[in-house]
Amino acid sequence: MGYAFKGAYLLITTEASLKVQFVLGIIMTLAGLYFGLSSIEWCIQTLVIALIMAIEGINTAVEEMADFIHPEYHPKIGLIKDLAAGAVFIVAIAAIAIGFIIYIPKIF
Repeated sequence: MGYAFKGAYLLITTEASLKVQFVLGIIMTLAGLYFGLSSIEWCIQTLVIALIMAIEGINTAVEEMADFIHPEYHPKIGLIKDLAAGAVFIVAIAAIAIGFIIYIPKIF
């Protein structure tokens, strides 16, 4: 557990993209409190926030490993990094769609 906490702390404190995701997670949590989400909506929102942060962490680990293995530019390393970033993008699009599904009816 110690290594896991250390890894989560390092991700949140050193990675710019994770800092952004963390702040957005806090904003969405405050929005959930404001709009009074149901238990199911809270579960879905919490899962989506965790999923985005976890995938972003995996993306960061892939990029760090790729840079360690091959510090210079290489097309295959570029492809690997692009694929990992693509995974984050797919989850982010799904998160936006879920956010719209949850919050649009509450706003209007």
